[in-house]
Amino acid sequence: MTGAALDRLRKGLIVSCQAAPGSPLANRGLMSYMAEAAEAGGAAAIRTEGLRDIAEIKKAVSIPIIGLIKLKSEITPIVITPLLEHVYQLMEAGADLIAVDATLRKRVDGTFGNDFVAQAKAVGAQILADIDDLNSAIAAEKSGAIAVLTTLSGYTNGPVPEFPDIDLVKSCSNHCAVPVIAEGRYNSPELVSQAFDAGAWSVCVGSAITDPWLSTKRFVKAIKN
Repeated sequence: MTGAALDRLRKGLIVSCQAAPGSPLANRGLMSYMAEAAEAGGAAAIRTEGLRDIAEIKKAVSIPIIGLIKLKSEITPIVITPLLEHVYQLMEAGADLIAVDATLRKRVDGTFGNDFVAQAKAVGAQILADIDDLNSAIAAEKSGAIAVLTTLSGYTNGPVPEFPDIDLVKSCSNHCAVPVIAEGRYNSPELVSQAFDAGAWSVCVGSAITDPWLSTKRFVKAIKN
């Protein structure tokens, strides 16, 4: 059911090493150092975006790399690994696992996330499906995703919630046979523990660990409020 890389993530922490647009950390070649520090701290895997960062991180760490490419379009809301050519590029760059948007939203060619999962699997990729609800998780699993991630919950319909979607983790764990990885707004050890209690295979934490710019902005906002 799962590949060796995915097996290494069980009960572990995935650290997302991505600098948000506008961050002073972006485009400065620093993500490999972030990844190296995360591995030293006990991370089970690294999630990162962009071919250059993936290649550099591959040299710096021995833990699995979840790779993706972000590409914004005026035609579709799909941003995370939207094209099949990206899948080929990510495999070539050294990504062990590839994250794709598997939501049931229309892509550039009119297909849906589960269709893309099937296409990516057909070319030999180990696909992790970023989903936003239970229906997209089930569809992605049926199409060949080796795990589903709650990455996009709260980001596809209306205002972004403050807290992570623990209920979706529990629901996916109860209805999907593949591992469920919790991701999205897990900014404290307590929330990570709740995700594991809800059935998560592993948990991915991003800016709370690797982006002092965003973390500082959150603290400053709380002080002002």
